[in-house]
Amino acid sequence: MSDMSLIMTAAGSIVLLLFLVMKARLHAVVSLILVSMVAGLAAGMNPADIANTIQKGMGGTLGFVAVVVALGAMFGKVMEVTGALDRVAQTLLGKFGAHRASWAMALTGFVCALPLFFDVAVVLLIGVAFAIVRRGGGTVVKIGIALLAGIATCQAFLIPAPGPILVASQLGADFGYMILFGLIASVPALILAGPLFSSFISKIVDVPLPEDAQNSIHDHGDNLPSFGLAMGLIGLPLLLIGLKTIVSRFVEAGSTLHNWLEFIGHPFTAILVACLAAFYLLGIRRGLSRDEVMNVCGSAIQPAGVIILVTGAGGVFKQVLVDSGVGSALGNMLADSGLPVVALAFILAAAVRVIQGSATVAMLTACGLVLPMLEPLGLNGAQLAAVTVAIGGGAIVLSHVNDSGFWLANRYLGLTEKQTLQTWTVMETIIGTTGGIMAMIIYSFL
Repeated sequence: MSDMSLIMTAAGSIVLLLFLVMKARLHAVVSLILVSMVAGLAAGMNPADIANTIQKGMGGTLGFVAVVVALGAMFGKVMEVTGALDRVAQTLLGKFGAHRASWAMALTGFVCALPLFFDVAVVLLIGVAFAIVRRGGGTVVKIGIALLAGIATCQAFLIPAPGPILVASQLGADFGYMILFGLIASVPALILAGPLFSSFISKIVDVPLPEDAQNSIHDHGDNLPSFGLAMGLIGLPLLLIGLKTIVSRFVEAGSTLHNWLEFIGHPFTAILVACLAAFYLLGIRRGLSRDEVMNVCGSAIQPAGVIILVTGAGGVFKQVLVDSGVGSALGNMLADSGLPVVALAFILAAAVRVIQGSATVAMLTACGLVLPMLEPLGLNGAQLAAVTVAIGGGAIVLSHVNDSGFWLANRYLGLTEKQTLQTWTVMETIIGTTGGIMAMIIYSFL
């Protein structure tokens, strides 16, 4: 099948998916799996292989997401029910004021997402956003989009966030310049997409708090955990993952210490430790019985199951597009365009992102496509850092229905698909485009 035919097939499948979800109102899980099958057949895949690709896409995605979302949901529910999140919200509002709560949430997401995968950061922090909304700090859209903007900006441009550090290491970029250029790109992107855009779009899109977050028995009470304990529990998994991300770089690979850091700092272990600490410090130690704590955990699993299934189905669609060769076809088409390498890096990452969904996969795919073009240019570490920032920007623009982040925002904030496009998709595009422009400006001075 020709490269152009593959690209047209991918574009057609995305249009079909949008139609089924937004117009036909077919459930997202069913729509994603159905379109995955259609896309595989249209791309010329062996029908016998399509079922295996669907299984691989679902299993590969859920292997990480299911554990993270389930544990994170229990952790967040215990933090909410015991009043820990309300204490955080109360303190943030006291420090920043209700009229600046969106700035506080954007900054919180930006800082806390540094050592995390996107899904982990959302699960850990979304309850804080809901608690701030309950306490009058703003609407669901204003506070929620500000938080997501902070997380997304960090994940696109800053190390040690997983995507940027992987691309920087593969391209051979200078990490010092990567931190500097990442911050230069992040500041305007965060301000524009976070507090400013969230304040604007919240006047157009308004949704109520999700039903299970509308009330808290602690909204009018004073018997709340301390702010230090609440932030300590939120920071515990960040600390464990950060130790692995940072300290392991200075430890010999394969050594006993390195292996333990890899284990302790894995999101599975880090969030499990945070769960156990929350169960005891917020539950048992404050007078809840073990049965009461476990009932709280059980109530968190049911809504988490929907998020897990939709995210897994998005992984199926991504895997079909990857296995059909669409990414390679796109790279072949753009490689001979004659564009500056930093602009080409941005466009390639954006195109792969639109087609297959995952920002991390888009970063790594664009890295693989750009790397052969960089070798004859002899770029220095600073220039390669600028290219890395451009790839990070391109990899998060135009998020839509094949991106798990789209569905996380959709489900957690209680948005319709159209509202998610108006809020989440535009926010991601502002971040990515701003970062890409900043990368091109930086590159022009190097």
